[in-house]
Amino acid sequence: MTCNFKLEVFEGPLDLLLHLIQKQEIDIYDIPVAEITDQYLSHLWALEQLDLEVTSEFLVMAATLLSIKAKMLLPKPPLQDESIEEAIDPREELVLRLLEYKKYKGAAEKFREMEKSRSHLFFRPVDPDSLVKYYSTINPLEEVNVLDLLDYFLQALSKAALPEPVHEIQQEEITVNQQMRLIQDLLDSRPAGLNFFDLFPHSTTRGRIVVTFLALLELMRLQKVLVCQQKVFSEIVIFPFPKSC
Repeated sequence: MTCNFKLEVFEGPLDLLLHLIQKQEIDIYDIPVAEITDQYLSHLWALEQLDLEVTSEFLVMAATLLSIKAKMLLPKPPLQDESIEEAIDPREELVLRLLEYKKYKGAAEKFREMEKSRSHLFFRPVDPDSLVKYYSTINPLEEVNVLDLLDYFLQALSKAALPEPVHEIQQEEITVNQQMRLIQDLLDSRPAGLNFFDLFPHSTTRGRIVVTFLALLELMRLQKVLVCQQKVFSEIVIFPFPKSC
């Protein structure tokens, strides 16, 4: 099995960090560095399993987190003078970078919403009944970003069946294109939506999970499927992309 995909999953390491912090509902001013570092490294490992490109920026951030983690584990030296302010928190610089990134990310999202509102203006004949019929079936679901999908991918890998010991190793031959067709066939039989974990039966191997996940990402990129959820961190549901849009 060979998969060589390159996909810009994150806008950068700060985007991944902010996602992890918001997912855990963590106070950005009091980040549990040990916990966040472990989660960050787990996500980098997941990217490596998917053969997705990991830039040097992500590795630099990993080193930064490990450095902060090490500093926070060291005992604090006693202050020689009570008038001297407490030692600088090792997390301070990172927190400031995250706050600045969050501000600009919020502004960018507002611009995207404005652009999305403009996209609702149709300059060619469109059957309104077909649009209402489709979107009423998934309302009020919202589209899922790849960060959320990666969290679910890690869950699927953790539940993967362990290979049984055998005398003869049989290589599993499966391609991304095959899994893309499989997902589309499943959606044809389930027009009301397909739960994300239904793609990965209990006996699914780790290799098949990786290829299936890559197939889902490719279908999303090609706008063949729509991936949604009822609310943040709830179950993810996959729909066929509306042909009328």
